[in-house]
Amino acid sequence: MNGKLYLDLHVIQTVPPSCVNRDDTGSPKTAFYGGVRRARISSQSWKRAMRSSFKEAFGENVGIRTLRVVELIADKITEKNPSVDRIQAQETAEKLLETYGIKLKENKTKRSKETDPKLSGALMFITSRHTELLADLALSEEYKSMDPKSIKAAVKDILTSNNSPDIILFGRMLADDPSLNVDASCQIAHAISTHKVENEYDYFTAMDDLSPEDTAGAGMIGTVEFNSSTLYRYATLAVHELAAGYAESGETILNTVREYIRSFVLSMPTGKQNTFANRTVPDAVLISLRKDQPVNLVGAFEIPVAAGSGGYALPSAKKLAEYERKICADFVSQPVKTWQIGTGLEDLGPSVSLSEAIEDVVAAVKPEL
Repeated sequence: MNGKLYLDLHVIQTVPPSCVNRDDTGSPKTAFYGGVRRARISSQSWKRAMRSSFKEAFGENVGIRTLRVVELIADKITEKNPSVDRIQAQETAEKLLETYGIKLKENKTKRSKETDPKLSGALMFITSRHTELLADLALSEEYKSMDPKSIKAAVKDILTSNNSPDIILFGRMLADDPSLNVDASCQIAHAISTHKVENEYDYFTAMDDLSPEDTAGAGMIGTVEFNSSTLYRYATLAVHELAAGYAESGETILNTVREYIRSFVLSMPTGKQNTFANRTVPDAVLISLRKDQPVNLVGAFEIPVAAGSGGYALPSAKKLAEYERKICADFVSQPVKTWQIGTGLEDLGPSVSLSEAIEDVVAAVKPEL
């Protein structure tokens, strides 16, 4: 791919009373910005939601982040060759990883070697294709005569190729061997509200259905902290780095671009979903294709949006459009092209549907590959 190409996504989204993303005390996450407290949803939380939605598009070709790597490889070994004893499969998987240099630790909840194999020392981000190829290696005739150096080279070759779209997008870090690290091709900002937010409390009770009729009071009582907000969400994809992460090119890269846009725009973290049913879609989306640098437009909301009879969504979208024009006039070049979805961004151009925007973005990216 020639030159740099960035795909910026800007989303204005109203979230009703909810507790989508909590801190260690159970309170909704917040942040101070522009001198006031804002609602916040962490980037990790939204990445997790995006990865979950990837399964719809990519099936099994998605990453698995886990400590149970030995178990996954052992499962593949016994699946491919049922004659292999389960404990033997686990010992083979352990040897394979330890020979490579990945540190393993005993499972502290271990009941038996058969049910609880060793865990990796840190979470590993791998794919089902990786575990399948590692199982093939362990079952091969060649493996029986391989020395440790050859095993290490073979494992490294497997783990540095066959990466899934989410690994290429979000990256991978492995302290045991930095050569397995994958630089993320996309960045996602913490979502913050465009306005000041005050947390509230929901006092709830639950009745014991079998309590005697003459028993007063609830079976349990409690409180849950929540807030409601209009969020500004931002993500950027370095398309040139995405392309470099794939062994092949063309339609695979374009499919990843499609899913990156769709999943970021439509996914929602699942925190307290059953309690608040807060699954909303954006009010406005701005997509920008740039060749100079990615541009986060959160500065549009450094002065918090004031509440009005029309709510926060529309004035937030209008402030976003106004700030985008100012930034492009004063500091950076105009985008190669922009797409507007929803209401409030009409000053930047006509609005289209999400599906139309996605296919138009793909058509604009394709000649650049």
